[in-house]
Amino acid sequence: MKLHPDQLPALNTVTAYGEGYVDINLQRHVGSVVIMPEQPVRAWPVNSFDSLEPGHFAMLLEDEPELVIFGSGARLRFPHPKLTAALAERRIGIETMDFQAACRTYNVLMAEGRKVAAVLLIESV
Repeated sequence: MKLHPDQLPALNTVTAYGEGYVDINLQRHVGSVVIMPEQPVRAWPVNSFDSLEPGHFAMLLEDEPELVIFGSGARLRFPHPKLTAALAERRIGIETMDFQAACRTYNVLMAEGRKVAAVLLIESV
């Protein structure tokens, strides 16, 4: 009997994070990003929590995630429900956590095969 390793598709994995950056598949990002397991990593046009608008979350609808993990920065801050209303209307769950917890949680859910999106807020000074 021949044994062959499973050929898993390359999935976007958070490989490191710290103050002001996140590494995805060993590639460093210093601005806010949207991560999904099988889609290209893309910039999220938000540079501070106070500048969040409903459109920032509505742009996630085209990806049709089942769950959105919002990494709110260095500390836990919850967005106003009006900002995430478009997700709620489509019955897409949203969980808010600090940046580090969001990175770890995304990796776990992605590894389980969930259709999860992580939006990680990296605030610029």
